[in-house]
Amino acid sequence: MAANVAHKFRTGLKPQAFIEGMTKNQDTFQNWSEAFAWADEQDQAFFASLQHRDDLRCLILAAEWCGDVVRNLPVVLHALKETEMPVEILVMEDHLDLMDEFLTMGGRAIPVVIFADTGGHVLAKWGPRPSHVQAIMTAFKQQNPDRNAPDYEENIKVARAEMLKQYGEGTGYQQVIVKELRELLSSI
Repeated sequence: MAANVAHKFRTGLKPQAFIEGMTKNQDTFQNWSEAFAWADEQDQAFFASLQHRDDLRCLILAAEWCGDVVRNLPVVLHALKETEMPVEILVMEDHLDLMDEFLTMGGRAIPVVIFADTGGHVLAKWGPRPSHVQAIMTAFKQQNPDRNAPDYEENIKVARAEMLKQYGEGTGYQQVIVKELRELLSSI
């Protein structure tokens, strides 16, 4: 994990600018965002309690074409809005140097939510998906290490379908993300 991301501060987009600039999946993104609701007042209170912490910064590696970004980023942004911490979105293709410091199992998986202090020292990261959904991809990669294997494409389709199933039809997964972010931020 990158030790310092200070050089990336003020090089990203404000969340609103990222959303307004979307040319793909903007409606789906907005739908997931509008579907968000706090299920637990204590979670909301926790995020709001971070408003007094002026030592935290957040950089998010993302891209509008990515399904996990479209589904998960609205939740992350709702939670972080309560904290009032500075949040910037770095479009992955424009920040491949940073992306390559935050690979997931050797691959470029987004979103990656990076929490750092004001000096840019990385304190924690979350992403690209809730852990129960990521577990499917982790198992897939372990069982299918060879991307050129004849059954790789077929197997990844199965894994992706199972991941969708794990996300579920509704917004339940959103509370999982809230809880994971809360645990992460509680630890720093």
